[in-house]
Amino acid sequence: MADPVEDELVASLARPGGNITGTTFLGPELVAKRLQLLREVVPGLSRVVALWHPGAYGERTMAHVLEGIEGAAQSLGMQLQLVPARSPDDFVSAFSAMTRDRAEAFIVMPSPMLFGEHKRIVDLAAHDRLPAMYQAREFVDAGGLMSYGANLPDLFRQIATYVDKILKGAKPADLPVEQPTKFELVINLKTAKTLGLNVPLPLQQLADEVLE
Repeated sequence: MADPVEDELVASLARPGGNITGTTFLGPELVAKRLQLLREVVPGLSRVVALWHPGAYGERTMAHVLEGIEGAAQSLGMQLQLVPARSPDDFVSAFSAMTRDRAEAFIVMPSPMLFGEHKRIVDLAAHDRLPAMYQAREFVDAGGLMSYGANLPDLFRQIATYVDKILKGAKPADLPVEQPTKFELVINLKTAKTLGLNVPLPLQQLADEVLE
């Protein structure tokens, strides 16, 4: 989950309290950082689009996510446009809206649906020559420009230990919701070159992985 506390699934991360536990990838907290990193790769970025999935999470979490990116864009002096995609059927019209309104780049907001369609989103971005910041490295492995977020396979491995504990009698209420221990920045230099972008060397050195 992005934020199980905001979505009222658990009382707190440390003490879930009910019959639910698991992991959180801290989606809302990373939105502002992603926008800052995107600006380092796209100099002078002033018009950015946020591709988002209405209803991806609970109402309070979605409000938190949108407030976060709106505040970040304002602090960076960017003009932000929110483009919704409620299903994969909306992708073509969403990208048409981006190009029509002369977006200079876009950021993909946290959403299981958008993550599941990462290859198609990356292909559409390549077709329209739009730089993008993604939520997970899977987008970059598929040819996307860059990503910053938790390593999802690591979170899945943590879930396996919880399954083991629960099958042996542990109560979910007593198992804290696990948070990521590491966030990774992944950059695709081949995609950057195709887009005519020069990734600053200090940012390359900061990245956890640079794909060439």
